[in-house]
Amino acid sequence: MENVKCTEISCADCCRKKHTPRDEKSLKCLNDRLNRIIGQLNGIKNMLNDNRYCGDILVQLSAAESALSAFGYEILSDHFKTCVVENVKDGNTAILDEAVELIKKLK
Repeated sequence: MENVKCTEISCADCCRKKHTPRDEKSLKCLNDRLNRIIGQLNGIKNMLNDNRYCGDILVQLSAAESALSAFGYEILSDHFKTCVVENVKDGNTAILDEAVELIKKLK
C-alpha cells in the first residue's frame, strides 16, 4: 500500500473541544484509505469461509495489520502537527503526556 499523506488539519481550538475538523479532501482521503482496509478484512473473511490455506490468510492478515498501523500513524502525525503544537504554544505541556500514551497504544 502506498504511503499517502491525507490530511492537512487546521486546529485553532479543536483539542480543547476534543474535536478535529478536517477539510473535505482530507476526510475523503482518510475514508478511502479506511475503506481499502475494510476491503482487505472482508477479503480475509471470505478466504476463511472458503477454507483457504492458513499461510495465505496469514499473509493477507499481515498486510491488513500493516495498513491499519500506517493509518493510525497518519492520524497520530496529524495530531502532533496540530493539537500538540497548538497546546504547547499555549503553554499546555500536559498534552505531551497524552501524546506519549497515544504512541504507546499504537505500538
